[in-house]
Amino acid sequence: MGLSLPNYPKLSYLHALIAIADSGSFSEAALRLQLSQSAVSYAIGALENELGVVLLTRGRQGAHLTPVGEQIVDRARRITHLLDDVVKQANLAKGLEGGYVRIASFRSAASHLLPEVIAEFCRRYPAIAVRIAEYDDCPEAEEDLRRGRVDLAMTYLPPSDDIETWDLVQDDFVVLFPPDFCSPIEGIAWDDLAAYPLVMAPEGDLCDGLVYEHCAKHGVTLTPKYHVRSDATIVSMVAKGLGATISPRLAIEPTPKGVHVYALPVPLVRTIRVAILKESLLTPAAFAFLDLLKEICTRLPVERGLEGVGICAVGD
Repeated sequence: MGLSLPNYPKLSYLHALIAIADSGSFSEAALRLQLSQSAVSYAIGALENELGVVLLTRGRQGAHLTPVGEQIVDRARRITHLLDDVVKQANLAKGLEGGYVRIASFRSAASHLLPEVIAEFCRRYPAIAVRIAEYDDCPEAEEDLRRGRVDLAMTYLPPSDDIETWDLVQDDFVVLFPPDFCSPIEGIAWDDLAAYPLVMAPEGDLCDGLVYEHCAKHGVTLTPKYHVRSDATIVSMVAKGLGATISPRLAIEPTPKGVHVYALPVPLVRTIRVAILKESLLTPAAFAFLDLLKEICTRLPVERGLEGVGICAVGD
């Protein structure tokens, strides 16, 4: 007589529950998981049906865990952590003959820095797969790192006590003006920023927070008219004459024809870094990717003509 196993919930359902618990809403969870909102809703509904309990309350203020939901999400985190550890141990055994490297990154670094590295990595180690989790900003990438979901994270945030980082490139902030902007002979002045409505990221964006803080130090208060999440949409709005924006140079590539790009009156840069958890046990594949990333980023801005993106001295 065969052994009858319990009907365990699908792992994808648990990931959906964890994502909602972390973000506080179905829509944000869908963005993090790169799924549709309906797929996340289905996963939670199926999980609640299978378990026979209500895990979340839904309302105008977002989604909140019920008391039993809090107990279950805590156990779900432990389950996913243990499964990640199972895979990591298998990858350690495989060395460079298989497995995968997991990377979390904010969008502009994923678009402009990682593809070159991934192409060379796959040429050298064709048996190793590369997985990228792409986010709008850095906190989600670092959160994936801390929760053991990824091996490496791309960030521009200052290093924290639990994370070890290596500086890769310096990315300067620039001002984008629409095609009808009357170009000054020399650089722009702070007053030029008042000539057009500002298009910036939603409130709470950490990259824009650097801009607001920098401008405030020089007596300039920025008041955006439009708040838009996507870098590409912001650049398109500037190209259509809807306003101006201040952005890191990598985030505006490729820049549409006719858009005017100027350095800030007082320069501001962000340092893009690669991060790992301190004292973490990286797989040979992750070590190999880290070394290659540092190697290629020392020459990538020069080779690709990324004006305004500077090379950092990468240590061992």
